[in-house]
Amino acid sequence: MRTVKAWFVLLMALSLPFAAMAKEEGGGEGEKEGKTPTVAYISLVPALVGNYGTGPKLKVFKADIALQVTGSDAEAKVEHHEPLIRNQLVMLFSQQTDESMGNVESKEKLRQEALKQVQDVLTQEEGKPLVEDLLFNNLIVQ
Repeated sequence: MRTVKAWFVLLMALSLPFAAMAKEEGGGEGEKEGKTPTVAYISLVPALVGNYGTGPKLKVFKADIALQVTGSDAEAKVEHHEPLIRNQLVMLFSQQTDESMGNVESKEKLRQEALKQVQDVLTQEEGKPLVEDLLFNNLIVQ
């Protein structure tokens, strides 16, 4: 009996440092409020794929897009409105021409316009733009 008690005390003594580390990492509710909001990137998965331009030749785009937000509340709201955001972006891409998809400068203008439209949609729905930046992880035109 005495040996079991000694092992129990030893086991408890060894587990105390791990319990303290877990408390530091997890933090309490009050500690989370004092932290600065974290930046998150929401990838629009699957990638946006569609046609663009006019004329007899079929032109196709594939865009892997990530949206930068700050805070878990903004992240949840943006994810909630993802179908509306995807629709707005597909409509924007489908209106493009070869010139607006052809070089680096025009792709940057397209990225800025896409960001503006996403922010406009979220402002209409949530009262705030929520998305700070829009990134093309990959943009393929063919």
